[in-house]
Amino acid sequence: MNAFGVRAKLTPLSPIAVTAAVGIGVLIALSPAPAAAQAQAQAQAQAQAQAQAQAQEKVVDEVKIGVLGHDVGFLTHHVEAGADVNLEMLFTPPDFLSVIGSPRPHIGADINTAGHTSDGYFGLTWGITLIQSLFGWDNGVFANGSLGGAIQDGHINSAPPGDKRLGSRILFRESAELGLQINPTLSVSAILDHISNANLGVHNAGITSAGARLGVKF
Repeated sequence: MNAFGVRAKLTPLSPIAVTAAVGIGVLIALSPAPAAAQAQAQAQAQAQAQAQAQAQEKVVDEVKIGVLGHDVGFLTHHVEAGADVNLEMLFTPPDFLSVIGSPRPHIGADINTAGHTSDGYFGLTWGITLIQSLFGWDNGVFANGSLGGAIQDGHINSAPPGDKRLGSRILFRESAELGLQINPTLSVSAILDHISNANLGVHNAGITSAGARLGVKF
């Protein structure tokens, strides 16, 4: 009843009006976010996509260079002289190697500077971090171990004095490495590596080398 004592009659809304009102509400609820929020969301999505693409495209993980004492006599008799220049490239682990701990495939070479046995090698490298943030910044102590094969350019069943008879052109190779990851890019390490034919040949002199390396990650 209004102020004049007349009863007001409420007219029910038509179905069309109700539908229109509901539709407008839905459109408002589903309307796009403000332009600034949209731009921020798009930038984040693009950054994530770019990071994933870079991770997938990254092939080489690390390159190492070092100097090793050649045929140091550990596990074998010292015969060959000189030093080795060591070069190694480690690759990003492919997904299928996750079943064996995601080792990094590697290729490398030990080049003897005195004209004795040099070798090119290949295999898999497993690594663990032993100590993190040793000096209070982004660094750590790591250990690596590798297994693989090598192809040597020295002697097989006969050799002049000062050279070894390695018994096979193709050899097994193992290495152990202990190092300091100075920052996410640089590392220094000590390495011991060994090549031999595991007594599968007539001769198996074997060569063990040891030295230091500098690593650069990508």
